[in-house]
Amino acid sequence: MSAEANLKALSLTLPEMPAPIANYVRFKRVGELAYLSGQGPRRPDGTQATGKVGRDVTWEEAYEHAKLTGLGLLAAMKQAADGDLDRVEVIKVLGMVNATPEFGDHPKVINGCSDLFVAVLGDRGRHARSAVGMGSLPGGITVEIEVIIRLLDA
Repeated sequence: MSAEANLKALSLTLPEMPAPIANYVRFKRVGELAYLSGQGPRRPDGTQATGKVGRDVTWEEAYEHAKLTGLGLLAAMKQAADGDLDRVEVIKVLGMVNATPEFGDHPKVINGCSDLFVAVLGDRGRHARSAVGMGSLPGGITVEIEVIIRLLDA
């Protein structure tokens, strides 16, 4: 099935891409690679999920935040691939979790994004990954994720 058919089967809609909030671009293409800027969890109403994982937010809630972030990243991938998600292969994911020092389940949180990529893109969504804890993230968001993708020939 195509990525668009998978999104529909999962009852998921890609969000509109918000304007960058600082001096950067959403993605940078270099040959067949595109480097996507980090994104956080943006709800459909435009608000962001905030809090410290392990204190204010459970890992299960943060998993859903990582999934929300993944939807925004898929929207950026689609834009980078000239509107065709079937041209996208995910290469590398860096997931950052705003967590307490004692929290150790960062990979479980970032699985929200990784699981989404595989559900939508199939084997092209499988990737190398790092999941790390941070003392803080911009605006107090729970997760920030950046991605490197390869753009396949049309």
